[in-house]
Amino acid sequence: MKVRDLALQGALAGVALVAAFVVWQREPSAGPGEVTVVDAPVRALDSIRYEDDSRFVDVFRDASTRDRLWVRLGQKAWKTGSGGAQDTDAGTADAGAAAASEPLPPRELRGNDVADKLFSRFAPLRATRALGELDAKKLEEVGLTTSQRKLTVTVGGKTRVFTLASPSGGWGTPYLRSEDDGRVYLLGPALLPDLENANSRLVDRRLHTFDLGDFDSVVITASGGARTFSATGKAPGPVSLAPEEAPERPDEFARNWHDRVWRLIPIDFLGRDELPAGGEPRESFRVEYRRAGAPVGQVTVAKGEEGFFVRTEHTTGWAKLHAGVDALAEEAARVTAPVSAASGK
Repeated sequence: MKVRDLALQGALAGVALVAAFVVWQREPSAGPGEVTVVDAPVRALDSIRYEDDSRFVDVFRDASTRDRLWVRLGQKAWKTGSGGAQDTDAGTADAGAAAASEPLPPRELRGNDVADKLFSRFAPLRATRALGELDAKKLEEVGLTTSQRKLTVTVGGKTRVFTLASPSGGWGTPYLRSEDDGRVYLLGPALLPDLENANSRLVDRRLHTFDLGDFDSVVITASGGARTFSATGKAPGPVSLAPEEAPERPDEFARNWHDRVWRLIPIDFLGRDELPAGGEPRESFRVEYRRAGAPVGQVTVAKGEEGFFVRTEHTTGWAKLHAGVDALAEEAARVTAPVSAASGK
């Protein structure tokens, strides 16, 4: 009898585990009153694209790593005069004017946690209401007649394109119309603003994914010399640095200098494979972070034609720094000087 009871309990437990797994794998259900616009699981979603008459934003999966998101920011051809985009084949403008109308190349940047959350909300894509097919007068009233704004959702290599209503006094009411069947939907208010402000909301602006206390030594290189410091302490820091050759004598100057390096905040992130104006900047100094002898990360500060730039183990490329880094670069030589020279002895 006891064996039978144990077997029954085991079977029930197994059924419960299977049910829990099925529920966990299931896509989130729609809320009260919601309608599904694009019915697809998030794992099948390839990209989302927002565009208007002057720019576009793509949030897409990396081709080699499906679990990594990238944000592509680009401009469309600039408008000149009242005739719309400049027609360089018509011979109505000289070569200089034609070149001036060309947009900058798109910039690809790593997506942040907000991008991950936003991406998952597009598959399935849901709306608060389905309005069906509207007549021409109603389409004009809601701003869908002449709008240049588009939303494209790509799932499994297939695209669904929607026209977004022209904004009135800001984002206004987010109406969208399917270009497949002409049906109009009313989106919730939280989806589109992140795409509109993608540069500030969706881009990963971290220099490191580790924190103070996650390393126990640093190697600072500048002016052809290098010096190793042991590091103690943790966030909010700053950490204490003591030269390897004199571990009993913490270096206050190096500590303060490193704290300023750690707190560098870029003002503009360049995309992957993008170089600053004038080409590869020249390295001014480098800080390597280690733990138990193994590399944790690094930060390189270099000078280009337009000022100083920084690059780390996490950034996709160079990032432009604010003015005032000159002093930090000059002091790096003092930090890497031998103990006798640094102390003035």
